[in-house]
Amino acid sequence: MTLPFLRAADHPLPTEGWVIPIRLIVGYGFMAHGWAKIAHGPQHFIDILAAIGIPFAPLMGWLTITGELVCGAAVLTGAFIPLVSLPMIAILLTAIVTVHLPNGFSSIKLQGFDAGGAHFGQPGYETDLLYLAGIFALVLGGPGPLSLDRWLRRRVANA
Repeated sequence: MTLPFLRAADHPLPTEGWVIPIRLIVGYGFMAHGWAKIAHGPQHFIDILAAIGIPFAPLMGWLTITGELVCGAAVLTGAFIPLVSLPMIAILLTAIVTVHLPNGFSSIKLQGFDAGGAHFGQPGYETDLLYLAGIFALVLGGPGPLSLDRWLRRRVANA
């Protein structure tokens, strides 16, 4: 039995339109994390990297911030997804191994609630895995409609 609302012809977006929300979430998420590191002062992030034993903390800090901003913007616009996925994957795997793995899977650890609101513990690696899944979906599925890559391909084909 096929439900009529599940037929591809009934969807307002093309069948590859599923890519757009993933691009928006992953791209914006990476950019937001990079911008937060800038807003709180890059040295603060660099000090954290040094404290957890990351070698060449100043260099790695700036590479991470730049990678999050540039790669996030590329994903958001649908540009060079296979290329920009590599530093994004490296950033996520490093975060999992160095920060989140000891905290377990769950990203939401409600510890208590009082007049000041909810209080949460350290996040686990759940969100990092979701970002990795989104990146892999984009690499395998392509940038989709409304992407810079598609626009560039059309332009080269028509030249």
